[in-house]
Amino acid sequence: MAPSSRDRISVDLHGLKAALFERAQALGVSPSGLVRTTLAEALVRPDPTDIHRSMPSLKSGTGDRVRLCLRMCREQASATLEGARRAGLNPGDYVGGLVAGVPVLLGAGSRTDHLAALIASTAELSTFSRNLHHLTKLLRQGEFRPAQEYRPMLDTLGADVRSHLALVAGALADLRPRGGTAAASRSANN
Repeated sequence: MAPSSRDRISVDLHGLKAALFERAQALGVSPSGLVRTTLAEALVRPDPTDIHRSMPSLKSGTGDRVRLCLRMCREQASATLEGARRAGLNPGDYVGGLVAGVPVLLGAGSRTDHLAALIASTAELSTFSRNLHHLTKLLRQGEFRPAQEYRPMLDTLGADVRSHLALVAGALADLRPRGGTAAASRSANN
């Protein structure tokens, strides 16, 4: 059998399953946790329950991902999957975002709405850019009368750009983890 990067094996318990589940419940741990601890003791290894030592290292930005299995009731699982679908994220990124305190996932509006507003505002800036380019061309050619049609746009351009920047700053703040979390610290270090 080829080695697995997940450090998983299957074991036939030969009738020990009920006793394993009973003992794990009495200790307040998962059956897998009890098996890992028992194996670690039998193999004279350090405590395997330390999540930082038992999981592969997480290197931000490298694409490394680890599996985390959660037990929850059907209603909670359904709500989690529905929330992830609405946010346009996979369930792992959705739960990670909730833990990291990403405001848009905690009810500060819809992620999709934020992204749509950013796209619309950026498209408007793109139109301003094309208009400024056309205005510059008209002025170079000495066509001042057609250039005067751009006057109303120029009068509001500064406020429009500031409005766009405020929208972008607010949306990006709502789309990233709140300060003080481990995820925010990792992203700030990149």
